[in-house]
Amino acid sequence: MSSKPNFLIIVADDLGFTDLSPFGGEISTPNLHKLALGGSRFTQFHTASACSPTRSMLFSGTDNHLAGLGQMAEFARDFPDTFGGKPGYEGYLNDRVAALPEILKDAGYYTFISGKWHLGLDKPHWPVERGFEKSFTLLPGAGNHFKYFPRDKAGGTPISFMRSLYVEDDKELNPDDFPEDFYSTTVYTDKALEFLQSEQRAGRPFFGSMTYTAPHWPYQAPPEIIAKYRGKYDHGPAVLRRERLKRALELGIIPDGIEPHQVETSRDKAWKDLTDEEKRYESRIMEIYAAMVEVLDTNVGRLVDQLEKTGELDNTFVLFMSDNGAEGMQLEAMPLWVERVEQSIKTYYDNSYENLGKKNSFIWYSDQWAQAATAPSYMFKMWASEGGIRCPLIVRYPKVGLPAGTVSDEFSTVMDILPTVLELAGVEHPGAEFHGRKVHVPRGKSWVSYLKGGSKIHDEETVHGWELFGQQAIRKGKYKALYVPAPLGPNRWQLFDLLADPGEIHDLSEQKPDKLKELQDHWVEYVAETGLIECSPEMSSLAGGEDSKIYHRTKIPELD
Repeated sequence: MSSKPNFLIIVADDLGFTDLSPFGGEISTPNLHKLALGGSRFTQFHTASACSPTRSMLFSGTDNHLAGLGQMAEFARDFPDTFGGKPGYEGYLNDRVAALPEILKDAGYYTFISGKWHLGLDKPHWPVERGFEKSFTLLPGAGNHFKYFPRDKAGGTPISFMRSLYVEDDKELNPDDFPEDFYSTTVYTDKALEFLQSEQRAGRPFFGSMTYTAPHWPYQAPPEIIAKYRGKYDHGPAVLRRERLKRALELGIIPDGIEPHQVETSRDKAWKDLTDEEKRYESRIMEIYAAMVEVLDTNVGRLVDQLEKTGELDNTFVLFMSDNGAEGMQLEAMPLWVERVEQSIKTYYDNSYENLGKKNSFIWYSDQWAQAATAPSYMFKMWASEGGIRCPLIVRYPKVGLPAGTVSDEFSTVMDILPTVLELAGVEHPGAEFHGRKVHVPRGKSWVSYLKGGSKIHDEETVHGWELFGQQAIRKGKYKALYVPAPLGPNRWQLFDLLADPGEIHDLSEQKPDKLKELQDHWVEYVAETGLIECSPEMSSLAGGEDSKIYHRTKIPELD
């Protein structure tokens, strides 16, 4: 085996901040817990607020507005006059970035990916064209987890966002040929293990990406795993939130004295106002979600066991992350409901209580459950608040790492992964030109010095920006300015001290106008640097209007 380090990057899809037991969760995740205790947990790791933008940042080391996913393609296509043909809004990982697997493949690494791609549907943009030597991927952003791929009368996919478009290397697959016991998480792992043991590797160091589709909706899981959680969530999301906050505090995931943001919901009823039948239904949904996370953990364990078996584990930089905050099925619902997905679900799926979790059910949990997972932060996926962009991160690499079991509150971003991997591999980034084309230099910073006990990753003068669907945020040091357009927010810039107020509760814009002005000036610079196209009021309204079922929100007081 090569003396160069291997890399295994594992990405969960829509996993909540406190879902895992090492972050305060009640779900059985012993393999990830073991990985965390043998490595480090990062509590201030930041991504984009949605799947494909985060993935573009992961593989490019730069901002999503530069890498091709300035907006999710599913949103940008509805506004061709605004986004069509604009640099950074191609809807796929563009050629103006040097992708991490491309760079490592040139350096002699064996590269593979198994799982979700979401960075381009057309063949020129498949993983095999972006540096992955071996690949088995679902190209769109979501899909059934079991073998169930319904067709409408015309033979197409009833829900266009859920196209069953799978590819292996340079060939499109027919999912009808998949085995009857197909389950996404297990099959992705099977393929990765196959790639690891392939003769094609021939002793080379590897860069592997495991991009699971779990626990993204539709929630589906093996019944025997679901049964383990029977009754676990019968007390509702507010109780779950309180219990997770207590455990996260005990584990050092959150500091003492934090004021959690109050829960806001689009639903008409709080848990106490639901009927017994409604509570039973909601509890079952959460039981299925938990089962999906447990199966994910089991399969991470299979990968780690294989590396231990071959003696490669301690020479492998293992990273586990979520791609964004927990899914509250609100803002993301916008493009789906416009497509009349609700009617398609009624036609092609069976969401009766007895059928929940099976291959032909299509369910997701509510924004109240999501906020049990993102607490103490504000809101969830698709929001520029911390609940949307702060995610769990586990890193294990004993050759260069913090002491085993460390919980770090060091600020970091998904863009930092590329420069970290390259430095550990001893590979230089090509700079401004790659394979004869102009490319962006990474904006991320390597973690290697910090992991060795050295300097901070980002100094207090470094500025970071976020934007999707008209929600905007800019951060420098401990201060963050947040703009949430109407009807979701106050339609003005707010200012928060994240060190004292990580829940983004106390707006300091009037007390510290100079600081707000400084951050607003940085926002203007960020827009200029990235070519960001700011959403019109019409777009922002659509992203948060009645079609997405979140026009009205009410606050729910925490339990005593």
